[in-house]
Amino acid sequence: MSEEKKGFFSRLVEGLTKTRNNIVSGIDAIFNGFSNIDDDFYEELEEILIMGDLGVRATQDILSDLRRRVKENHIKEPAECKNLLIESIKEQMKVEETAYRFESEKSVLLVIGVNGVGKTTTVGKLAGKLKAEGRKVVIAGADTFRAAAGEQLREWANRSGVDMIGGPEGSDPGAVVYDAVAAAKARNADVLIVDTAGRLHNKKNLMNELGKINRILEREYPEAYRETLIVLDATTGQNALVQAKEFAEVAGISGIVLTKMDGTAKGGIAVAIQSELNVPVKYIGVGETIEDLQKFDSDEFVNALFAISKE
Repeated sequence: MSEEKKGFFSRLVEGLTKTRNNIVSGIDAIFNGFSNIDDDFYEELEEILIMGDLGVRATQDILSDLRRRVKENHIKEPAECKNLLIESIKEQMKVEETAYRFESEKSVLLVIGVNGVGKTTTVGKLAGKLKAEGRKVVIAGADTFRAAAGEQLREWANRSGVDMIGGPEGSDPGAVVYDAVAAAKARNADVLIVDTAGRLHNKKNLMNELGKINRILEREYPEAYRETLIVLDATTGQNALVQAKEFAEVAGISGIVLTKMDGTAKGGIAVAIQSELNVPVKYIGVGETIEDLQKFDSDEFVNALFAISKE
Protein backbone atom coordinates (compact mmCIF):
# COMPACT_ATOMS: atom_id res chain seq x y z
CA MET A 1 0.00 0.00 0.00
CA SER A 2 1.40 3.41 -0.94
CA GLU A 3 2.09 5.90 1.85
CA GLU A 4 -0.73 8.18 0.70
CA LYS A 5 -3.13 5.23 0.50
CA LYS A 6 -1.99 4.00 3.90
CA GLY A 7 -2.44 7.46 5.37
CA PHE A 8 -5.92 7.68 3.94
CA PHE A 9 -6.84 4.21 5.18
CA SER A 10 -5.86 5.14 8.75
CA ARG A 11 -7.83 8.40 8.42
CA LEU A 12 -10.77 6.40 7.13
CA VAL A 13 -10.55 3.98 10.06
CA GLU A 14 -10.49 6.99 12.37
CA GLY A 15 -13.21 8.81 10.42
CA LEU A 16 -15.54 5.83 10.67
CA THR A 17 -15.23 5.63 14.48
CA LYS A 18 -18.75 6.95 15.09
CA THR A 19 -20.21 4.66 12.46
CA ARG A 20 -18.25 1.73 13.88
CA ASN A 21 -19.54 2.43 17.38
CA ASN A 22 -23.03 2.63 15.93
CA ILE A 23 -22.93 -0.58 13.88
CA VAL A 24 -20.02 -2.86 14.71
CA SER A 25 -20.36 -2.84 18.49
CA GLY A 26 -24.02 -3.85 18.05
CA ILE A 27 -23.07 -6.63 15.65
CA ASP A 28 -20.40 -7.92 18.04
CA ALA A 29 -22.93 -7.94 20.88
CA ILE A 30 -25.23 -10.13 18.77
CA PHE A 31 -22.45 -12.51 17.73
CA ASN A 32 -21.36 -12.92 21.33
CA GLY A 33 -24.83 -12.87 22.87
CA PHE A 34 -26.48 -15.59 20.82
CA SER A 35 -25.70 -19.25 21.15
CA ASN A 36 -27.67 -20.30 18.06
CA ILE A 37 -28.07 -19.00 14.54
CA ASP A 38 -31.85 -18.77 14.44
CA ASP A 39 -34.56 -16.35 13.29
CA ASP A 40 -34.10 -14.19 16.38
CA PHE A 41 -30.40 -13.90 15.61
CA TYR A 42 -31.11 -12.73 12.03
CA GLU A 43 -33.86 -10.39 13.25
CA GLU A 44 -31.53 -8.66 15.71
CA LEU A 45 -28.87 -8.39 13.03
CA GLU A 46 -31.39 -6.90 10.62
CA GLU A 47 -32.35 -4.26 13.16
CA ILE A 48 -28.72 -3.25 13.78
CA LEU A 49 -27.97 -2.94 10.06
CA ILE A 50 -31.09 -0.90 9.31
CA MET A 51 -30.45 1.34 12.32
CA GLY A 52 -26.89 1.74 11.00
CA ASP A 53 -28.31 3.34 7.83
CA LEU A 54 -27.50 0.45 5.52
CA GLY A 55 -31.09 0.71 4.28
CA VAL A 56 -33.81 -1.92 4.06
CA ARG A 57 -32.97 -3.24 0.61
CA ALA A 58 -29.24 -3.61 1.21
CA THR A 59 -29.87 -5.18 4.64
CA GLN A 60 -32.24 -7.78 3.21
CA ASP A 61 -29.81 -8.64 0.44
CA ILE A 62 -26.90 -8.87 2.90
CA LEU A 63 -28.87 -11.16 5.21
CA SER A 64 -30.10 -13.48 2.45
CA ASP A 65 -26.50 -13.75 1.23
CA LEU A 66 -25.38 -14.43 4.81
CA ARG A 67 -28.01 -17.15 5.28
CA ARG A 68 -26.79 -18.81 2.08
CA ARG A 69 -23.15 -18.67 3.21
CA VAL A 70 -24.00 -20.02 6.67
CA LYS A 71 -25.85 -22.94 5.10
CA GLU A 72 -23.15 -23.70 2.53
CA ASN A 73 -20.41 -23.61 5.15
CA HIS A 74 -22.45 -25.54 7.76
CA ILE A 75 -21.81 -22.82 10.35
CA LYS A 76 -23.47 -23.39 13.70
CA GLU A 77 -21.81 -20.79 15.96
CA PRO A 78 -22.85 -17.13 15.68
CA ALA A 79 -19.26 -16.07 16.48
CA GLU A 80 -18.08 -17.81 13.30
CA CYS A 81 -20.47 -15.67 11.26
CA LYS A 82 -18.67 -12.36 11.47
CA ASN A 83 -16.30 -12.86 8.54
CA LEU A 84 -19.18 -14.16 6.44
CA LEU A 85 -21.18 -11.04 7.28
CA ILE A 86 -18.24 -8.84 6.29
CA GLU A 87 -17.97 -10.73 2.97
CA SER A 88 -21.72 -10.30 2.41
CA ILE A 89 -21.49 -6.54 3.00
CA LYS A 90 -18.57 -6.32 0.55
CA GLU A 91 -20.53 -8.34 -1.98
CA GLN A 92 -23.48 -5.97 -1.61
CA MET A 93 -21.26 -2.96 -2.27
CA LYS A 94 -19.84 -4.22 -5.53
CA VAL A 95 -21.21 -2.43 -8.56
CA GLU A 96 -19.97 -2.83 -12.10
CA GLU A 97 -16.39 -1.74 -12.45
CA THR A 98 -16.13 1.90 -11.44
CA ALA A 99 -14.90 3.90 -14.40
CA TYR A 100 -12.83 7.06 -14.13
CA ARG A 101 -12.71 7.80 -17.85
CA PHE A 102 -12.52 11.53 -17.19
CA GLU A 103 -8.96 11.01 -15.95
CA SER A 104 -7.77 10.01 -19.39
CA GLU A 105 -10.23 11.50 -21.90
CA LYS A 106 -11.31 15.02 -22.79
CA SER A 107 -14.19 15.38 -20.37
CA VAL A 108 -16.83 17.50 -18.71
CA LEU A 109 -17.63 16.79 -15.07
CA LEU A 110 -21.00 18.14 -14.00
CA VAL A 111 -21.14 18.33 -10.19
CA ILE A 112 -24.61 18.48 -8.65
CA GLY A 113 -26.12 18.34 -5.16
CA VAL A 114 -27.91 20.55 -2.64
CA ASN A 115 -26.14 23.44 -0.94
CA GLY A 116 -24.17 22.72 2.20
CA VAL A 117 -23.01 19.22 1.26
CA GLY A 118 -19.50 20.29 0.27
CA LYS A 119 -20.14 20.53 -3.47
CA THR A 120 -17.96 23.55 -4.22
CA THR A 121 -15.19 22.16 -2.01
CA THR A 122 -15.42 18.85 -3.88
CA VAL A 123 -15.08 20.66 -7.23
CA GLY A 124 -11.95 22.39 -5.89
CA LYS A 125 -10.45 19.16 -4.56
CA LEU A 126 -11.14 17.25 -7.78
CA ALA A 127 -9.54 20.06 -9.78
CA GLY A 128 -6.48 19.86 -7.53
CA LYS A 129 -6.26 16.08 -7.88
CA LEU A 130 -6.57 16.14 -11.67
CA LYS A 131 -4.05 18.98 -11.95
CA ALA A 132 -1.61 16.95 -9.82
CA GLU A 133 -2.05 14.08 -12.29
CA GLY A 134 -0.91 16.41 -15.07
CA ARG A 135 -4.34 17.20 -16.49
CA LYS A 136 -5.20 20.70 -17.68
CA VAL A 137 -8.35 21.77 -15.82
CA VAL A 138 -10.88 24.60 -16.20
CA ILE A 139 -13.58 25.17 -13.56
CA ALA A 140 -16.95 26.73 -14.38
CA GLY A 141 -18.72 28.53 -11.54
CA ALA A 142 -22.30 27.93 -12.70
CA ASP A 143 -23.72 28.31 -9.19
CA THR A 144 -24.55 31.99 -9.66
CA PHE A 145 -27.34 32.03 -7.06
CA ARG A 146 -25.23 31.76 -3.95
CA ALA A 147 -23.14 34.88 -3.47
CA ALA A 148 -20.29 33.11 -1.72
CA ALA A 149 -20.10 30.20 -4.18
CA GLY A 150 -18.08 32.10 -6.78
CA GLU A 151 -15.62 33.46 -4.24
CA GLN A 152 -15.21 30.06 -2.60
CA LEU A 153 -14.60 28.42 -5.96
CA ARG A 154 -12.15 31.14 -7.03
CA GLU A 155 -10.20 30.46 -3.82
CA TRP A 156 -10.03 26.74 -4.66
CA ALA A 157 -9.06 27.50 -8.26
CA ASN A 158 -6.17 29.67 -7.05
CA ARG A 159 -5.11 27.05 -4.51
CA SER A 160 -5.19 24.30 -7.14
CA GLY A 161 -3.60 26.47 -9.82
CA VAL A 162 -6.39 26.01 -12.37
CA ASP A 163 -8.38 28.47 -14.49
CA MET A 164 -11.90 29.45 -13.49
CA ILE A 165 -14.71 30.94 -15.54
CA GLY A 166 -17.49 32.55 -13.53
CA GLY A 167 -20.22 35.15 -13.79
CA PRO A 168 -21.69 37.84 -11.55
CA GLU A 169 -24.21 36.81 -8.91
CA GLY A 170 -27.62 36.20 -10.46
CA SER A 171 -26.24 35.76 -13.98
CA ASP A 172 -27.41 32.97 -16.26
CA PRO A 173 -25.66 29.66 -15.40
CA GLY A 174 -26.08 28.55 -19.02
CA ALA A 175 -24.09 31.56 -20.21
CA VAL A 176 -21.30 30.72 -17.74
CA VAL A 177 -21.17 27.15 -19.06
CA TYR A 178 -21.14 28.44 -22.66
CA ASP A 179 -18.17 30.71 -21.87
CA ALA A 180 -16.43 27.94 -19.94
CA VAL A 181 -16.68 25.53 -22.88
CA ALA A 182 -15.18 28.19 -25.17
CA ALA A 183 -12.36 28.74 -22.65
CA ALA A 184 -11.75 25.00 -22.24
CA LYS A 185 -11.45 24.61 -26.02
CA ALA A 186 -9.26 27.70 -26.46
CA ARG A 187 -6.90 26.54 -23.70
CA ASN A 188 -7.01 22.93 -24.87
CA ALA A 189 -8.13 21.80 -21.41
CA ASP A 190 -8.43 18.09 -20.62
CA VAL A 191 -11.22 18.47 -18.08
CA LEU A 192 -13.95 21.06 -17.56
CA ILE A 193 -15.55 20.82 -14.10
CA VAL A 194 -18.92 22.57 -13.71
CA ASP A 195 -20.16 23.59 -10.26
CA THR A 196 -23.96 23.91 -10.39
CA ALA A 197 -26.51 25.58 -8.13
CA GLY A 198 -27.85 23.26 -5.46
CA ARG A 199 -31.51 23.80 -4.90
CA LEU A 200 -34.13 21.12 -4.58
CA HIS A 201 -37.09 23.06 -3.18
CA ASN A 202 -38.18 23.86 -6.72
CA LYS A 203 -37.48 20.79 -8.76
CA LYS A 204 -38.89 22.36 -11.93
CA ASN A 205 -36.34 25.20 -11.88
CA LEU A 206 -33.53 22.77 -11.19
CA MET A 207 -34.72 20.52 -13.99
CA ASN A 208 -34.88 23.43 -16.43
CA GLU A 209 -31.46 24.68 -15.41
CA LEU A 210 -29.72 21.29 -15.64
CA GLY A 211 -31.56 20.64 -18.90
CA LYS A 212 -30.27 23.90 -20.32
CA ILE A 213 -26.69 23.22 -19.17
CA ASN A 214 -26.86 19.74 -20.69
CA ARG A 215 -28.14 21.09 -24.01
CA ILE A 216 -25.34 23.66 -24.16
CA LEU A 217 -22.75 20.96 -23.45
CA GLU A 218 -24.23 18.62 -26.07
CA ARG A 219 -24.31 21.37 -28.68
CA GLU A 220 -21.01 23.11 -27.93
CA TYR A 221 -18.85 20.25 -26.69
CA PRO A 222 -20.18 16.99 -28.15
CA GLU A 223 -16.70 15.46 -28.33
CA ALA A 224 -16.21 15.58 -24.54
CA TYR A 225 -16.95 12.56 -22.36
CA ARG A 226 -19.66 13.41 -19.82
CA GLU A 227 -19.68 12.52 -16.14
CA THR A 228 -22.35 13.66 -13.65
CA LEU A 229 -21.31 13.37 -10.02
CA ILE A 230 -23.74 13.99 -7.17
CA VAL A 231 -22.23 15.18 -3.88
CA LEU A 232 -23.97 13.91 -0.74
CA ASP A 233 -23.33 14.65 2.92
CA ALA A 234 -22.92 11.33 4.75
CA THR A 235 -23.97 12.89 8.07
CA THR A 236 -27.54 13.24 6.76
CA GLY A 237 -27.96 9.46 6.44
CA GLN A 238 -31.23 8.43 4.80
CA ASN A 239 -31.84 12.03 3.74
CA ALA A 240 -28.80 11.76 1.44
CA LEU A 241 -30.47 8.77 -0.23
CA VAL A 242 -33.69 10.78 -0.72
CA GLN A 243 -31.69 13.63 -2.32
CA ALA A 244 -29.86 11.21 -4.60
CA LYS A 245 -33.16 9.71 -5.78
CA GLU A 246 -34.66 13.16 -6.44
CA PHE A 247 -31.63 14.31 -8.42
CA ALA A 248 -31.59 11.00 -10.31
CA GLU A 249 -35.05 11.93 -11.62
CA VAL A 250 -33.70 15.11 -13.26
CA ALA A 251 -30.13 14.11 -14.15
CA GLY A 252 -28.43 10.93 -15.27
CA ILE A 253 -26.10 10.40 -12.32
CA SER A 254 -22.95 8.41 -13.13
CA GLY A 255 -21.21 8.59 -9.77
CA ILE A 256 -21.52 9.62 -6.14
CA VAL A 257 -19.19 11.61 -3.90
CA LEU A 258 -19.81 11.08 -0.17
CA THR A 259 -18.45 13.89 1.99
CA LYS A 260 -18.09 14.38 5.76
CA MET A 261 -17.58 10.67 6.40
CA ASP A 262 -15.36 11.60 9.33
CA GLY A 263 -18.15 13.22 11.31
CA THR A 264 -20.93 10.72 10.99
CA ALA A 265 -22.43 7.72 12.74
CA LYS A 266 -24.36 7.13 9.51
CA GLY A 267 -21.51 5.91 7.30
CA GLY A 268 -23.56 2.83 6.47
CA ILE A 269 -25.39 5.05 4.00
CA ALA A 270 -22.58 4.29 1.52
CA VAL A 271 -23.92 0.72 1.36
CA ALA A 272 -27.56 1.82 1.06
CA ILE A 273 -26.92 4.31 -1.75
CA GLN A 274 -25.01 1.89 -3.98
CA SER A 275 -27.65 -0.76 -3.39
CA GLU A 276 -30.70 1.46 -4.00
CA LEU A 277 -29.42 3.43 -6.98
CA ASN A 278 -26.94 0.98 -8.46
CA VAL A 279 -24.65 3.95 -9.04
CA PRO A 280 -21.08 3.66 -7.77
CA VAL A 281 -19.69 5.78 -4.97
CA LYS A 282 -16.61 7.14 -6.78
CA TYR A 283 -15.09 9.37 -4.10
CA ILE A 284 -15.25 9.60 -0.35
CA GLY A 285 -14.19 12.55 1.80
CA VAL A 286 -12.90 12.36 5.36
CA GLY A 287 -11.58 15.86 5.96
CA GLU A 288 -10.66 19.28 4.64
CA THR A 289 -7.55 18.77 2.53
CA ILE A 290 -7.25 17.62 -1.08
CA GLU A 291 -5.71 14.35 0.16
CA ASP A 292 -8.85 13.72 2.23
CA LEU A 293 -10.86 13.12 -0.93
CA GLN A 294 -9.99 9.71 -2.34
CA LYS A 295 -11.36 7.18 -4.75
CA PHE A 296 -13.79 4.89 -3.03
CA ASP A 297 -12.83 1.26 -2.62
CA SER A 298 -15.63 -0.88 -1.17
CA ASP A 299 -13.27 -3.52 0.25
CA GLU A 300 -11.18 -0.85 1.91
CA PHE A 301 -14.30 0.87 3.25
CA VAL A 302 -15.66 -2.29 4.87
CA ASN A 303 -12.21 -3.17 6.25
CA ALA A 304 -11.96 0.32 7.73
CA LEU A 305 -15.49 0.07 9.13
CA PHE A 306 -14.61 -3.14 10.94
CA ALA A 307 -11.08 -1.84 11.65
CA ILE A 308 -9.50 -4.80 9.84
CA SER A 309 -5.92 -3.96 8.94
CA LYS A 310 -4.83 -5.18 5.50
CA GLU A 311 -1.17 -5.18 6.39
